[in-house]
Parts: sequence; C-alpha cells; structure tokens
Amino acid sequence: MTAEPVSELHIVVKDKGTTLLNYFLGQSFYPISLNFTDYENRGNHVIIHAAEFEKKILAQLNISTKLISIKPDIDYIYCMGGSKKIPVRLRGRINAGRQYYFTDTIFSPDSVLVFAPQSILNSIKYANTQILLLDGVTDTVHQRMQLVAVKGARFVPNIVNLALPVDIYTEKTFEVPLRGINFPPNKSLRTFPSKVKVSFQVGLSRFKSISSDDFVFDIQYEELMKNGSEKYKLKLKSIPLGVNYVRIVPDQVDFLIESIPAYGY
Repeated sequence: MTAEPVSELHIVVKDKGTTLLNYFLGQSFYPISLNFTDYENRGNHVIIHAAEFEKKILAQLNISTKLISIKPDIDYIYCMGGSKKIPVRLRGRINAGRQYYFTDTIFSPDSVLVFAPQSILNSIKYANTQILLLDGVTDTVHQRMQLVAVKGARFVPNIVNLALPVDIYTEKTFEVPLRGINFPPNKSLRTFPSKVKVSFQVGLSRFKSISSDDFVFDIQYEELMKNGSEKYKLKLKSIPLGVNYVRIVPDQVDFLIESIPAYGY
C-alpha cells in the first residue's frame, strides 16, 4: 500500500432513543473486511464507494434502525514492488547569524526508497522535507525532518536526520607576488608594486590550511600587449574553497615590459 485507506467508516442512523443508546453502551460493531483480490481489476488506484458496504452494515443493525448515510468512500493506491532510490532535498529558508555561515547540509540518510505505481514513480525526482525556517543561526543545527507525503507514494524511511554545521568567518591577509606568464625569452615583466595584499574571510576551521600559495596572479603577455594602458587590473587565477569577500590592495598596478639583452660569444 502506498496510500492507505481510511481506518473508519462514519454512519448516520435513525431509530428510537433506547435503541440508539444501546449502540453506544452495549453493542460492538465487527470490522468490515475487504478482500484485496476482489478489487484487483480496478487498477492501482482503487475507489470503493461507501454504498457498497450497506449490506454489511445493515446486518449489524437492529431491524428497526434506518441507515441514513455512510461516509467516506474508500480509496487506496498500491504497487507491486515498484521502487527507486531518490535524494533528499531541504525546503525552507535558513540564515546564519552575522559572521557565521553553513559549511554543509548533511542528511542521514541522504537518499530514501520510494514505492509507487510506475506512473507516479516516474514523476518523483526528490524526497522533499517539510519547510524549515531558521534565522540568525550561530551553532550547528540537528533536526529530525518529516518528508512531504506524495499521494500514491510511500517513502522508506519517511523521516531523516538533518545536520547543518556552522562555522564563523575570520579575517586573513597575505602578500602575494605578481608573475608574468607566456612571455617571450627576451622579455620580462616588472610591476609596481611587485606584490599586493590579498585580504579575505575564511571559516575558522580552515584558517590554518590556507596559505599565500593558494592565491596566484597570472599576468598573460598577450593580455598586456592588448591592454592599451600602462595600468593592469589584477585578477586572481583561482580562489580557494571556503574563501569569501576577497579584496586586493591595490587592485591595479603599473607595469613595464623590459627587453632582456642577448649575450653572444
């Protein structure tokens, strides 16, 4: 079963007060049993109208009792073992506190099995969590998250554990040399200044692992030749993972392309 039927029928009856009181105080009703094989020819989504239970209910009532209504209709969805594994996806809005940030989103498990008829199974790409709203978070979050139900589908498990690790930003500054690449053998680059300061924010957990060697300025000879100015706007070749709010001082430099004299014998 990927969508369970209701567990109770609600009936309205009419009779003498003493008879009705007996139903409340003394009489127990037997469960109405459904034989699964009787409804197999109705497809994966079975709907059984409440009126189909009238005879089984009347058999348990006093002959003088009039049956007014039966609610609700019964419906259920089932599959014959069709399933697939899908990732869990967080829904909501989460904001870290000032100078803090989330380093990861960790689900345990990070994927679940979904069982459903093939037509429903094909349309399900993710198992979405209930909406989570957090603001100003300054410490790691641990939360049990219910997955959003999809009619006709069953998630196993339907509850996952969520961890949102939090780290705090700290400031760091390096002096990084500038270098020219792809220069001809008889040419060299001089910049003024020859080094610049690179300031950035990084999580405290990664503070010691970041070095000046992680920041590289590659100044291409071809780019300088097309520059049309004696000043060059600096660009980092790459930024290390986890580094944010990078500032370069100065962010542009004067440069000179010098010719290297050839010495012969």
